[in-house]
Amino acid sequence: MSDHYSDRDVQREVTELEKNSATAARLFDIRRIIGGLFVVYGVIVTVAGLTASDADRTKTQGININLWTGLGMLALGLFFLAWLWLRPLTPPTPAAEEKEPAE
Repeated sequence: MSDHYSDRDVQREVTELEKNSATAARLFDIRRIIGGLFVVYGVIVTVAGLTASDADRTKTQGININLWTGLGMLALGLFFLAWLWLRPLTPPTPAAEEKEPAE
């Protein structure tokens, strides 16, 4: 039994692999990872700032440092996620790739 692939089968398989590669590239985009982590940690630190005691504020000379740091982290995380949404990653097309010089 021999495995013969037609041009149509090969093209369909290549298209499927390109689609899977693009999905993996979008999933592991560094902006998604950084933005998500900053949002999660920002929420945690903001909640810690909202529940801070007077003794905690006295240690930082009256500034609720957890609240301000948490809000800053939330803003940065949301910036990264907005950037990802506004400028999604587009995989290079085979025609746009540089061709290797023939030897």
